[in-house]
Amino acid sequence: MTGIIQSVGRGVMDLLSYIGGVASLFVYSAAEAFAKPKPGDRLIRQITTKQVYFTGVQAIAPIGVIALTLGMLIIVEMFSIAPKIGQESMIGKVLVLVIVRELGPLLTAIIIIGRSGTAIATEIANMMVSDEFDALESIGVDPLRFIVYPRIVGMILSLTGLVIFFDVIGLLGGFLAARLIGVTLAFSEYMNYLFKGMGLIDLVVVLFKCVTMAGAIAVISVMQGFKVGRNQMMVPVAATKSVVNSLIAIFIVDGIITTFSYLRL
Repeated sequence: MTGIIQSVGRGVMDLLSYIGGVASLFVYSAAEAFAKPKPGDRLIRQITTKQVYFTGVQAIAPIGVIALTLGMLIIVEMFSIAPKIGQESMIGKVLVLVIVRELGPLLTAIIIIGRSGTAIATEIANMMVSDEFDALESIGVDPLRFIVYPRIVGMILSLTGLVIFFDVIGLLGGFLAARLIGVTLAFSEYMNYLFKGMGLIDLVVVLFKCVTMAGAIAVISVMQGFKVGRNQMMVPVAATKSVVNSLIAIFIVDGIITTFSYLRL
């Protein structure tokens, strides 16, 4: 019995330590974003731009295909079911809730975890194994500022942009695709449904989800890279754990934000 209690206690302490490390990195990055200009800011912007290009620009194609397909399926189902139950007025609200508030941020975050979260974890892990962080510190360079901060900022900017892209393609592209297979509805009427169904709270919720999910993915990926130490064999383990932990984090974040948004309403 004592052994079980000790195991549970160690597990809880490890979890709290992990959460504390993640929170510390997130707070550091938030503070750095509002800090006064320092030498090296231009280099940080260049690194951030490269991160945005890799995480955001290069993910446009898969995001677009998934958003278009999903948008078409949801829109076709909505316009085939709603008239039968006399709820045409709810079409816009349902589309906003399903595509904009929920599936857009969640599916985009899942894709980003698979593409960029693993890449960040692997990159940081390899830098730890090859002592690059120690080398940077030896010449007076802050590794957190020049390596970690740009990746977190780049992830937030990329995920936010991709979610907006996902929502636009899912709603408008899906409508156009649905028209090709026989859904009869004027575009002006469709837009009227959307504008009536979308409120300011929806935009605030989506933006908050983008920032928190992206921050969680980036920080968790970085943390897993740091935990490798000097062990080369732990690099693939870091990538795997970054995926699992990031997935858990974004679902928890999504559930909490969604719940509080309805309490707010």
